[in-house]
Amino acid sequence: MNQRYSTLRILLVLGIIVVVNVIAMRFFKRFDLTHGSIYTLSGVSKNLVGALDDKFIVKAYFTSDLPAPYNNNKRYLQDQLDEYRAYGGGNFQYEFIDPSKKEELKQEAQKYGIPPVQVQVLKDDKLQIQEAYMGLVMMYGDKQERLPVVRPESNLEYELSSTIKRMTSRDLKKIGVLTGHGEPPLQQIGRVQEMLAKQYQVTTVDCAGGKAIPADIAVLLMIAPDKPLKNWEKFLIDQYLVKGGRVGFFLNKVNANLQNQAGRPLNLEVDDMLESYGVRINTDLVRDASCAYVSLQQQAGSMIMQTQVPFYYLPRATDFDKASPIVKDLGSVVFYFASSIDTSLARARGYVTEVLITSSKRSGRQENYFMIDPRTPMTQEMFKESGIPLAVTVEGAFVSAFATKPIGADTSVTAVLDTTSKVVSGKLTKIAVIGDGDFLQDQYSGGNKDNFLLATNVIDYLADDIGLASIRSRDSGSKPLDEVSEGTRAWVKGINLALPSILVIMVGVVRWRWRIGTRKRLESRAL
Repeated sequence: MNQRYSTLRILLVLGIIVVVNVIAMRFFKRFDLTHGSIYTLSGVSKNLVGALDDKFIVKAYFTSDLPAPYNNNKRYLQDQLDEYRAYGGGNFQYEFIDPSKKEELKQEAQKYGIPPVQVQVLKDDKLQIQEAYMGLVMMYGDKQERLPVVRPESNLEYELSSTIKRMTSRDLKKIGVLTGHGEPPLQQIGRVQEMLAKQYQVTTVDCAGGKAIPADIAVLLMIAPDKPLKNWEKFLIDQYLVKGGRVGFFLNKVNANLQNQAGRPLNLEVDDMLESYGVRINTDLVRDASCAYVSLQQQAGSMIMQTQVPFYYLPRATDFDKASPIVKDLGSVVFYFASSIDTSLARARGYVTEVLITSSKRSGRQENYFMIDPRTPMTQEMFKESGIPLAVTVEGAFVSAFATKPIGADTSVTAVLDTTSKVVSGKLTKIAVIGDGDFLQDQYSGGNKDNFLLATNVIDYLADDIGLASIRSRDSGSKPLDEVSEGTRAWVKGINLALPSILVIMVGVVRWRWRIGTRKRLESRAL
């Protein structure tokens, strides 16, 4: 009877295990305790893969039995692909292929654009170089895209979801970048352009000759012009906006030259137009105690040394609107000589404003005379302000800036402007305004990833495509500590220095008293 009961128990346990595995295959669930659940598919990704109407096939070309830490790459990828397949309703499929097994598989991988990479492995107590494959190709219908190398530090969910969206979309929205006024070429915003290309078509827009802004432009960007716009150019932008277009104004109001250590006001002749939309970029420079550092050469005897010093006119912003999907997952954005923004006019006109980013609690502004020498001594009086707006959005049915204002004649316009169909009261639309046109440029960003994330997230918001922004920002850069006063820093340092010694002394005293007590008990028993 005991043997029979033991057999039944074993069979019952095996049956429970089989049932649990069958249920697990049909109902997927993951417990993710990381901040922001970065290892769990977002709702946007689930909707994208769940809406597939045809087979989306992923071929992962991965070398098997790679040593640490490269073996984690395959596990990381497989976990992600399993989750996509769980929500794909049968239309998301994947397979792993090891090209190192057969020569024809190597040729197949290279045909898809998956090259071998060299990895360092420790074998027989020697550091050796090994050839490995760690890429994948994605196929949907007659479309095909690839990810040559998968790395754990990459934002794999964003790569996969943006590819699914791009491959399943019939038409990609167009992002237009205004040119003709000294704006930086697209090559100087290469990182942002690369990120936008995953979801949009990026093109330039030139209003030369009075050409209207194309109606198929979903978002128009005005990035760091250094020459004033003419009335008829502003009229074309104004009409594009009031007819329902979206515009991002990334503008410099002070032309700051770090080499000359001085700046001068920059008049772009757009103040009247922005004010009609309820926004004013002030002609000032925001300084902030929370800032980036610059390298200075300093003489030390007969030697010249490079020293890192804080530069208060390069604000490192960390105060974001945590309710906004545009910025809520960012760590810090470094601005390059930013100007403050005034939105009081928007509230007076009934427009909806949202301040995305503000300066820290210790900040201030420089006005009228702009000296930007990093060696200039700073005083507490210079940092008496708090929460200065640096980036805002405004929504509303904007009234045209030319509702009661004539365009004026301009002999440089070769074409005749069509003013007969001028729209005065517009459709519901939105704009974004940032008082810095350099933060998204490769040469001024300092390589800070959150700078590029801010720019692309703002564009997603303007294009009504904010969904993937929450995924893109998951793997953002540094998470700086909160700013604290000098007194708090000194107190924390003191605690860190004193507490370990105090704990050791307390443990010693307790142990000493325990040994005395033990000795007394033993002596009393002996008596």
